[in-house]
Amino acid sequence: MTINPSNDSNHPQGHHARFLPGTIGALVAAGLALAAAPAMAVNWGAVDSETIVLFSPGQASFEWVMTQTDHSGAQRFREGRNCMYCHDGEQRDIGDLIVAAEGRGAHLEPKPMAAAGKPGTIDLDVQTAHDGDRLFFRLQWHEAVYDGEKMDPDYAARVTVMLDDGTVREATRAGCWGACHDDAMGMASDPSDADLTKYLFASRTGATRSGGGENYKPDAEIQDLFGKGMFLEYWQARLRHDNGPRAVEGYILEERHEREAQNVSAEAEYADGTWTVVLSRPLKAGDGQHKDLEPGKNYNIGFAVHNNYTDHRFHHVSLEYTLALDGGEASFIARQQ
Repeated sequence: MTINPSNDSNHPQGHHARFLPGTIGALVAAGLALAAAPAMAVNWGAVDSETIVLFSPGQASFEWVMTQTDHSGAQRFREGRNCMYCHDGEQRDIGDLIVAAEGRGAHLEPKPMAAAGKPGTIDLDVQTAHDGDRLFFRLQWHEAVYDGEKMDPDYAARVTVMLDDGTVREATRAGCWGACHDDAMGMASDPSDADLTKYLFASRTGATRSGGGENYKPDAEIQDLFGKGMFLEYWQARLRHDNGPRAVEGYILEERHEREAQNVSAEAEYADGTWTVVLSRPLKAGDGQHKDLEPGKNYNIGFAVHNNYTDHRFHHVSLEYTLALDGGEASFIARQQ
């Protein structure tokens, strides 16, 4: 079966630099600057909060989502139903089955971790606001500690926000699954001779049930997609119990491009087993690698938490949500404070 890449005509840049440019000195300076982030200027006591359920996805890729023999909802998805339409309210059942590799999750997790105590889901408390200059997310969750290898021994946890302005059709339909493919690292079709990161179909000349592989479009076409805004941006805070957060930012097109934070700021607190993290960035970053944010428009957002030193696909993720500034019809409304 062949899966046609997205026909959307908006995405980011070339496919050779996995870490965006920046000197070591600039990276250190960016890290030191995090402590001065303006996030706590928001009166969070006056901001509505909502708790959403993140769940363990196992090896459920975008290709899996679209394949009827693997995913019973594939036909409805192809006909236009979004993931949230069918699965909102089922996150706990899905996560528990996948992490235990039972029932519908039996073929999605070759390394079941329920016996080691890994939970199938995490409750994430989300607040969002803006101050006319910056957009803020305050994210809070209880740390899940369980037996298992420290896949990423440097960081006890990581929390990520992914954002798009509607340009990436897959993100509108499926959130972060739009960039999660069967041949990426740790996934079911992961090739032994390549370390593919997240990517978008728009960057490939073709794809199959196993993914798009290294069938990159020419650099000039990828640059054109990038210039038209065909990319997902993400913000991430990397967390240690004994030190301040490290903020990184990046975007996804033909691969994941990442750099130390230049526009994203992070603050974090760990107390009584609970992480509280505030991520923020300017509404208009002005660097071409972020989507400008303004009232009157909806944005697609997703969340992920890597808990207990996990890495790659061993995270908990959300379904697709929407964001608007000041008012409108969206999952989250960021009001000016």
